[in-house]
Amino acid sequence: MRLIDTHTHLDFPDFDADRTELLARCRALGVERLVVLGVHQGNWQRLWDLVQADAGLYAAFGLHPVFLDNHQPAHLYALRDWLQRLAGHPQLCAVGEFGLDYFLQQLDRERQQTLFEAQLRLALEFELPALLHVRRAHAATIATLKRLKPQRGGIIHAFAGSVEEAREYLKLGFKLGLGGAPTWPQAKRLQQTLARLPLEAVVLETDAPDMAPAMHPHQRNSPEYLPDICACLAQLMNVEPEQLAAASSRNAAQLFGWAL
Repeated sequence: MRLIDTHTHLDFPDFDADRTELLARCRALGVERLVVLGVHQGNWQRLWDLVQADAGLYAAFGLHPVFLDNHQPAHLYALRDWLQRLAGHPQLCAVGEFGLDYFLQQLDRERQQTLFEAQLRLALEFELPALLHVRRAHAATIATLKRLKPQRGGIIHAFAGSVEEAREYLKLGFKLGLGGAPTWPQAKRLQQTLARLPLEAVVLETDAPDMAPAMHPHQRNSPEYLPDICACLAQLMNVEPEQLAAASSRNAAQLFGWAL
């Protein structure tokens, strides 16, 4: 089984003690490539240094809505500079993580929207996929995507919407990122949605170190758990794990422009 983890935060300090050993375990389990996403201007250099040390790692740079109060107007200019400087580099794969978060009430929605649209325009300018954080904000996200029409599409990270919302994203050229959340028994509605998704719609992810799956509860999430997540989601989607793994890897490679 060959797997791609399309959403990790492997640069986070949670992995400092055993990152090299963890990557070795991942490769032994078939997790061959990992996308590492930036969340604020302060972690981009650390992330890029990490990616440069391993040919199987790929970088995305973005300004995450949860860190809204930390982002400065100058950081958008810095993001554009990073994307321009690394344009065409084989290990730069996307703009992200960015998007809209309506779950956290303290985050100003107008400021979020302004930052969201600015980063979508950068994805358009540099012809890169957009890796999106969307929490309780599907309607606003879909409306914005319909208006700006990012030609490379992207991924809706940790998708937890309805079948109807899934169809809208697919029409817009986006894949749906699936990780640990649907593995929990209480995620009944999401599990029902998964059962109706076509294989060409999905890519697999962990969001490590966050969002640990039910089979590894109450601990640091890890990309090495992706095979277990794949097996659980395959059962929910009524396919074989090898089928889901192959489809996810194919979908991710097509999105990022990689050869498998």
